[in-house]
Amino acid sequence: MDDIYNAKILEFAGNLPLTGVLPDAQGYAERQSKLCGSRIRVHLKLDGDTVSAFSHEVKACALGQASASILARHVVGASVTEIAEARDAMLAMLKEDGEGPEGRFEDMRFLKPVRDYKARHASTMLTFEATLGAIADIAAKKTAEEV
Repeated sequence: MDDIYNAKILEFAGNLPLTGVLPDAQGYAERQSKLCGSRIRVHLKLDGDTVSAFSHEVKACALGQASASILARHVVGASVTEIAEARDAMLAMLKEDGEGPEGRFEDMRFLKPVRDYKARHASTMLTFEATLGAIADIAAKKTAEEV
């Protein structure tokens, strides 16, 4: 268990950027892990399909905090496709021995030791699920406006 709480992961967990509420967010989503109770709320804005502003409220274990910290450091300027691909690569890293995300989200590879602890997968993935949920919220609002 010590390998999943190494110095680098704890460093990320202890330094969460972009915290709080984004007052003029276009989309919002909250995700919670049923297993451990970790919760992440994401607020964001898109310019086209690119994240232009982001904030999050994180009440999570160290692994959830570390994952949220890494995503927050790199998400502004990321496209919706990049985020979805990073989420898929993260899942593959945890469940299928994949290498993990590349490019702007490559730091997620520091969480590779989590693959051996299935009970920790959900909290590690919360930040991606909440971010993609906020993107879906924006899409749903646009669809509603068009109707």
